[in-house]
Amino acid sequence: MAFETLLIVGAGLIGSSIARAAKATGAAGTVLMSDTSPSVVETVERLGIADGAAEGSAHHFAARADLVILCVPPGRIADVAADLLPVMKSGAVLSDVGSIKGAVVEGVTPHLRDDVSFIPGHPIAGTEFSGPEAGFAELFQNRWCVLTPMSEDAARLDELQAFWEQLGSEVSVMDPARHDLVLATTSHVPHLIAYTLVGTAIDMEEVTQNEVVKFSASGFRDFTRIAASDPVMWRDVFLTNKDATLEVVDRFIEDLSALKRAIRWSDGDTLLDQFAKTRDIRRKIMDAGQGD
Repeated sequence: MAFETLLIVGAGLIGSSIARAAKATGAAGTVLMSDTSPSVVETVERLGIADGAAEGSAHHFAARADLVILCVPPGRIADVAADLLPVMKSGAVLSDVGSIKGAVVEGVTPHLRDDVSFIPGHPIAGTEFSGPEAGFAELFQNRWCVLTPMSEDAARLDELQAFWEQLGSEVSVMDPARHDLVLATTSHVPHLIAYTLVGTAIDMEEVTQNEVVKFSASGFRDFTRIAASDPVMWRDVFLTNKDATLEVVDRFIEDLSALKRAIRWSDGDTLLDQFAKTRDIRRKIMDAGQGD
């Protein structure tokens, strides 16, 4: 058992999956949850995925917890941390699941206590669905979880790493800025492209007489799955990881322009070379066990 008492703040897909996985694997002895939505709290109680659920900030839960994981949108993490840190017990660990780390560290740091370890985290797992009913215990199996520790407290880092490994994750430790650049490349900009392409398709519906939806091929369906992700979370991601996202977007625009020129001038060799390189990346992803 990595932690005796776990508090999960936010009972969406990730939070409810952590609750299920922690109970299924015994990674925590007692699992507590809180959420600002009364209907979500009612659903958590109905599903029986926690040993206790509360609406709002749940100070009484935070005072008992050995590990508090903030599973709220990135834009809310600092405020929720500021609310809970004063009542957390000495020696506890505070973490999160946000897909950006630099802005989270910047927002939470002014509120930290010397006797509470803050270890930001990001489980790289998810689906396009949301809410407590969408969660499942196997979500983190064979998926990476990145930890970006803020101190040299190796013992607490080892404990949190053991927790995520017990949930089925592979754990990597890295610097927050490096995390944000890597995730801008592998997740944030792909989502931005998906939102843009689906928006273009919506605009094209009038021109194509509704045939975009009718004849959607697998490639477009994959984009719509990505673009169906939580809009609030992704708004916060792009606003809080602005610099890294814009850096990758600029590179993408340059590369897209190069392919545009190749198509315009019927440069098949350039197209074939680019497509062959990207096909190889797909093989590497599958070989690394990160395919669907």
